[in-house]
Amino acid sequence: MFLEIHMIQSFSPSNLNRDDTNNPKDCQFGGVRRARISSQCIKRAMRTCPVFAQTTRVPIGIRTRWLMRALRKRLVRAGKAEEEIKAILPPFVSQYASKLHRDGKRTAVLLYMSEAELESIVETLHGHWLALVDEATRVETVEVIAKRLAKAHSGVTTAPDIALFGRMLAEKPELNLEAACQVAHALSTHRVVMEMDFFTAVDDLQTSAEPGAGMMGVIGYDSACFYRYARIHWNQLVQNLGGHLDLSLRTVEGFLRAAIVAVPTGKQNSFAAHNPPSLALAVVREDGMGWSLANAFERPVRPDRMGGLVAPSVAALDAYWERVSRAYGTQTLRHVSTLVVDDDLPLKALAETQVANLDSWARGVTSSLAGGEAEA
Repeated sequence: MFLEIHMIQSFSPSNLNRDDTNNPKDCQFGGVRRARISSQCIKRAMRTCPVFAQTTRVPIGIRTRWLMRALRKRLVRAGKAEEEIKAILPPFVSQYASKLHRDGKRTAVLLYMSEAELESIVETLHGHWLALVDEATRVETVEVIAKRLAKAHSGVTTAPDIALFGRMLAEKPELNLEAACQVAHALSTHRVVMEMDFFTAVDDLQTSAEPGAGMMGVIGYDSACFYRYARIHWNQLVQNLGGHLDLSLRTVEGFLRAAIVAVPTGKQNSFAAHNPPSLALAVVREDGMGWSLANAFERPVRPDRMGGLVAPSVAALDAYWERVSRAYGTQTLRHVSTLVVDDDLPLKALAETQVANLDSWARGVTSSLAGGEAEA
């Protein structure tokens, strides 16, 4: 089974996700320039959103090149001597996960580790400490326990975010984990023109006889109504979490709630663009092709006679859903539910799928995945 979520979310002036020139990211789609928020930015906002860990009741994984630092802290707490730790960790980490950076303190690449994996490593090192401390047996012991841990951590995790977004290590493919979730770049449903904000800062101790601003600068920003899309492979998620059904359901609920709540943090102190989605559509399907609804906006929408871009974006999505459903059929749909903020949004095909609130929306999805009655 697959879960797909579609959102219409309009942000007030903001710079949520910057490019290398410090301006909002954008792209071409449908022959016009669109505002864009990268999938990496969206995924980080969701996995670090407090509601995600609160819902799953499991700590999120950590992405770091400082694995030795994390292990050292735990070994020090366990009473191990600093000199012994310094002798053991570099060969172990390079054998288990990644060769080291030339400074000898960090790994060459980012590693994505769960709390349980870190504790498992520390426990294993602790159990073989005497052999690891002995220079005569260290190399052989490191090789044995590195292989054993890699096998134990292969194809499964306890961290919901790692289960969703996967892990890839070119040096250690046995630690790879197939992502259960695909997240699209958010695209504006309409043509966007970036704007520039010229600003000055006042020097509080500057006298009236000393002209000029303390500082001047410019910030790029835009304002856009975005279409967002993500897809979860339910069976892959359950597999990644070791068959733990309850944790898998909590992970889906955490993902749904975080998708609603989480907003990228870029330039938020300057713009405070905390705008919740106007529409959230959830679809559970039993196999079948994925339906990104981005092509509902391949022809960019325009404000209607009353102004605004949310309503015409919702109308375009609703109409495209109807066309796709008619063309490809709805036989594989197990559950469809739509959460909307405004009562007057122009829904037709999706009108009968509306639910009252976020709790009902999330509960309908998890109930369907858990084997509830089919709904469409």
